[in-house]
Amino acid sequence: MSAAPTELSKHTPMMQQYLKIKVEHPNELLFYRMGDFYELFYDDAKKAAELLDITLTARGQSGGQPIPMAGVPFHSAENYIARLVRGGHSIAICEQLGDPTASKGPVERQVVRIVTPGTLSDEALLEDRQDNLLLAIHNHRDEFGLATLDISSGRFSVSEFSGEESLQAELQRLRPAEILISEDFPYEELLEGFNGIRRQGPWLFERDTAHRLITQQLQVRDLSGFGCEDITLALSAAGCLLQYARETQRTTLPHIRKLSRERREEAVILDAASRRNLEIDTNLTGGQNYTLAWVMDRTATAMGGRMLRRWLNRPLRDVDVVMNRQTAVDALLDGFHYEPVHDHLKSVGDIERILSRVALRSARPRDLARLRDAFNRLPELQDTLEPVASDHIQALAATISTYPELADTLSRAIVDNPPVVIRDGGVIREGYDDELDDLRNISENAGQFLLDVENREKERTGISTLKVGYNRVHGYYIEISRAQSDQAPAEYIRRQTLKNAERFITPELKEFEDKALSARTRALGREKALYDELVATLGESLAPMQDTAQALSELDVLANFAERATSLRLNPPTFSEEPGLDIQAGRHPVVEQLLDEPFVPNDLLIDDQRRMLILTGPNMGGKSTYMRQVALIALLAYTGSFVPADEARVGPVDRIFTRMGASDDIAGGRSTFMVEMTETANILHNATSASLVLMDEIGRGTSTFDGLSLAWATAEQLARDVGCYTLFATHYFELTQLAEQLERAVNVHLTATEHDDSIVFLHTVHDGPASQSYGLQVAQLAGVPQDVIRNARRQLERLEGSADGEPAPQKPTTRPSDPVLQGDMFASLEPSAVEKALADLDLDNLTPREALNRLYELKGQLS
Repeated sequence: MSAAPTELSKHTPMMQQYLKIKVEHPNELLFYRMGDFYELFYDDAKKAAELLDITLTARGQSGGQPIPMAGVPFHSAENYIARLVRGGHSIAICEQLGDPTASKGPVERQVVRIVTPGTLSDEALLEDRQDNLLLAIHNHRDEFGLATLDISSGRFSVSEFSGEESLQAELQRLRPAEILISEDFPYEELLEGFNGIRRQGPWLFERDTAHRLITQQLQVRDLSGFGCEDITLALSAAGCLLQYARETQRTTLPHIRKLSRERREEAVILDAASRRNLEIDTNLTGGQNYTLAWVMDRTATAMGGRMLRRWLNRPLRDVDVVMNRQTAVDALLDGFHYEPVHDHLKSVGDIERILSRVALRSARPRDLARLRDAFNRLPELQDTLEPVASDHIQALAATISTYPELADTLSRAIVDNPPVVIRDGGVIREGYDDELDDLRNISENAGQFLLDVENREKERTGISTLKVGYNRVHGYYIEISRAQSDQAPAEYIRRQTLKNAERFITPELKEFEDKALSARTRALGREKALYDELVATLGESLAPMQDTAQALSELDVLANFAERATSLRLNPPTFSEEPGLDIQAGRHPVVEQLLDEPFVPNDLLIDDQRRMLILTGPNMGGKSTYMRQVALIALLAYTGSFVPADEARVGPVDRIFTRMGASDDIAGGRSTFMVEMTETANILHNATSASLVLMDEIGRGTSTFDGLSLAWATAEQLARDVGCYTLFATHYFELTQLAEQLERAVNVHLTATEHDDSIVFLHTVHDGPASQSYGLQVAQLAGVPQDVIRNARRQLERLEGSADGEPAPQKPTTRPSDPVLQGDMFASLEPSAVEKALADLDLDNLTPREALNRLYELKGQLS
């Protein structure tokens, strides 16, 4: 805030107050409440004017300098705050706490909340089907501890792992809205592309303080019950995170009552590149459409949609858990139980986030109305679940409690369609509270009361000019014309003399005045107090209601899986302890939905005898689709979903790697080929015999000889030394020789056929290598000019013709794994003089000395 002078004495009292508050919040944009506006001053005003496209003005002078100022109306501030938060900015909300009419100096103000990207709970600021995570990282060398908190649901978790690659994978999986790191964190380059990075003092990661804060929050003596006592780095991160959350919310966090530990070995691990390539819930352009989640999400509630995305991003290796989910889906399919379950859940809504706002005392009237509707629907849902023959579903049903007393209270208390906010009243139903009803009656029926008084007094006194009135200065009065004013009864007290009339007050009218003038204010105060009591009452049952919300979310996902199984023709996979994948008529779940014509299904068999499939075929023939569908089928199987295949047997899978396509990493200063090799190195270092590896076009980013050599060596390493399940797509036909040299490698290809110089893709996979690449035909489809196509065809014929009559390439003799390299297309195909001389040598009739002399001669020719 460099534009503001630092000497407070030079400023007006109000600006002194502002500057004192601002100095406590140097990193936030301070929204300073002034009447009906939030105002920003100095550098905050300049930044906000630019970011929000609002007018930058000046508010007179303070300390001899003009004050830059920008403001937004308080009643529409949410829209402006949302735009700032989405850009990674934090906002301190400073409210008026005192009464402006009673304040001699500036009205009392205080920051009541800090809004940051990772600590949002307001419905208007959140994406309904995406988690909004605050994440903290603490490290010791290349060991990392992570803590995450979704303050809008209360989910609090920790994990520990080694290596930068693992950190990148976790960041890609979690995609946090805000990241807390120590001021001395040495790996900030790994956070490129993330907004809301906040550096914290190293002392905030102190382990003992963190342990004390966490045990206090969870109300336990130690963390052994959560399995977290031994993870020092993660707990240090969690302590920093918890302090930050408390500071921003300016309140206790009663909805954070559990701590879960995530172990990487419990899940099928996907690295950052694999997540991008498989487009699980974010496509390659950063959008949500045409992803696996886009196809698989028909959940009834937003909280179910968020859980589905967590499952898809973290498939589990525990087959028992996965099979429990699968059998629950099967039970919901039996008798179409999932349909009424889905309908009931639609009425439940996103109670997970509503309960968090209840805990934070920020719940709005419509939140309470939604809770009321949800509680009223839960008994019907319980009846629907009763006949479902699944232990897992019945366990969820037991967790989903009904709340008849709360349902009754909310039904009696909240009007059918309450306003958005409590501020202007109209939320509490008539008949709920006698005092509130009386105050409302006074305020609403004042006109009739005054008319009744006027008629009664006219009749009693016989004064025809008598009337009852009101003005803002003198309040209520009885007015009598000057001519009849001497007839006023003795109990009338003179209040005001006018030119042609006298005004009086009576004890009855004065009493009504006191009631009426304060009735609306008192009614609003009473209504707010009753509302706060309702929120507090709900907070007393927070823990079981959160468990109910969790169970409802899972039920929603399982019912969704059942519906998707029916609509998308999915079938249950089987799990085996034997290694491999056996898929019959597998399909790509996303591509299938985008095609106008039927999708061509394909089989896949990988087992101990077929560990590597070397996949060849034309560009656009479907190699990438085929490979991705295999990975997505395995991923869906380990979430508990049915899969897009007629049958699927899935063996143990610990990781899924994909190396498919690449682009320059300009920000990181890496070429396409460098990105490709970095991803390849990661796979070679981390894949195991239980990993599923998809490799597409390795080596295409460099020269022919280099690329082919790298592809050959990579394939051989994966097949011979790692032994993982591998689909290795390539245009290097030389690699098909690997199938002859490696025991567990086989050739498969995607088919195509030519018709009138054009190509028809058949999209079917068969054993054996492809016969050609159809490159010219694909170029023609792409719109390459016909002159170029004709010239290319002549060049191809010339190159192929010049090779006629040459002997077929022989297998290498120096090492079984050395590739027979294809030649440079611009080099001469004629044998050299040395090659001809070697071919003419009669080795059987040469003496050793003659042979040695001939070798010296040939060597001389080469040099």
